[in-house]
Amino acid sequence: MINFNGTLQEETNVISNNNRGYSYGDALFETIKVSHGKLLFWEDHYFRLMASMRIMRMDIPMEFTMEFLESEIMKLLSESNLLKVSVRVKLMVHRNTGGLYLPIDNTVSFIISTKLLENDFYLLNDSHYEIDLYKDFYVAPGLLSTLKTNNKAINITGSIYAKENILDNCLLLNTNKNVVEALNGNVFLVKNNVIKTPPLKDGCLKGIMRKQLLGIIELIPDLSVDESSISPFELQKVDEIFITNVITGIQSVTKYRKKVYNNSVTKLLLQKLNVKVRLG
Repeated sequence: MINFNGTLQEETNVISNNNRGYSYGDALFETIKVSHGKLLFWEDHYFRLMASMRIMRMDIPMEFTMEFLESEIMKLLSESNLLKVSVRVKLMVHRNTGGLYLPIDNTVSFIISTKLLENDFYLLNDSHYEIDLYKDFYVAPGLLSTLKTNNKAINITGSIYAKENILDNCLLLNTNKNVVEALNGNVFLVKNNVIKTPPLKDGCLKGIMRKQLLGIIELIPDLSVDESSISPFELQKVDEIFITNVITGIQSVTKYRKKVYNNSVTKLLLQKLNVKVRLG
């Protein structure tokens, strides 16, 4: 079941071949973890969506308040009997049908869908997790690359490459040949007590979990943050690498080429993250 513009219906016959999200990638989406009816980091998701809609020159309907969209999500969860479990919610906003590259107008519709999750909180997965670089295509640094749009061709081809090469993930490079992010989240490097992550100007996603982790790290006296460009040569010189997104939380990387990593700082941050989720 989905919520299409406020109407609950089955997942059929919703999107036509003229849908602009389908035809041109003219759509934005938020992936939200909901645990027992609690939308995690909802305020950050909402304001990122609103900012992204403005950048994409979409009209923001007057009713698109934080309370309205939350109520539409909760309506779907309630009707689907998903209020007592953990769920992955996808809120997609697409520009309405009409026009070619130039739309007829900038009005929008929304679709909310759900997928059941196994875990209520974020768990440490310290099993083998190997990554490499994906160099067939590159991310263009700039504002559009920081948005969660439907234009995910590089993530799709990179994911296929990872599967073909028996990898768990790949890191993407921008056109300046700097490390930007992973296929499904932001990337962080740990060296001694410094945690480094690419700046938004390099083209990485303006991740919600990225924001949470940066806030958590700032409160730990022994750790510091360095938001600066990352050269691929740095990857084999650091102590830890981890990847973040709102569904997994924090994923430790165990191997990159011949380099093997530990995860002591990752464990600490995961504990702090779960405390924030409980208290938030």
